[in-house]
Amino acid sequence: MPNQTIKLGGGLRQDADVITVMKAGRLRFLKPNKYWVESSQKRYVPRVDDNVLGIVVDTKADNFLVDIKGPAIAFLPVLAFEGGTRRNIPKFEAGTLVYVRVVKANPGTNPELSCTDASGKAAEFGPLKDGFMFECSTGLSRMMLSSPTCPVLEEFGKKLSFEVAVGLNGRVWVNAASPATVIVVSNAIMKSESLSSTQQRIMARKLLEKVQ
Repeated sequence: MPNQTIKLGGGLRQDADVITVMKAGRLRFLKPNKYWVESSQKRYVPRVDDNVLGIVVDTKADNFLVDIKGPAIAFLPVLAFEGGTRRNIPKFEAGTLVYVRVVKANPGTNPELSCTDASGKAAEFGPLKDGFMFECSTGLSRMMLSSPTCPVLEEFGKKLSFEVAVGLNGRVWVNAASPATVIVVSNAIMKSESLSSTQQRIMARKLLEKVQ
């Protein structure tokens, strides 16, 4: 690909003109130019610009301490919110679930998080209330965020009304007006990792028949 700049994600390394695979898994491509190797693992290694689901474990003067399933506790600065000032610092109790973006991830140091996108806007980031959060492999998280849309979510989205937030750290949050919808969608997502796209669609349609 001499005329195109490509971005290499996890599992790939470039040595001069050679790209080497560093771990077993499935080669993934995201338009326009990003490639990575997707493997199913429980352990999460933070990377800059990853969107993750974190759990607040403590509050300090300058940072919220957040568990993101990584090797170390992450720091969420109290000012890392849209329009954040000392006068409007949010109050998060221990156990609060937050959707955040990784902004610093250097080996040997605590990752740093933000509740804003690259332009400083809140976008979809912030605390997630109600709903149900469950853990899964990082491979399943990446599959759900890949393009085209995850077949299970696509099929359910045609008939059901629900919200979902997927963290690349292997956490998923589902919310809906009906608890039955939350249970059905959550269970289907957890079962989908080992299924092909066709199998996912068949499973979702069968579950929809029972719900309706």
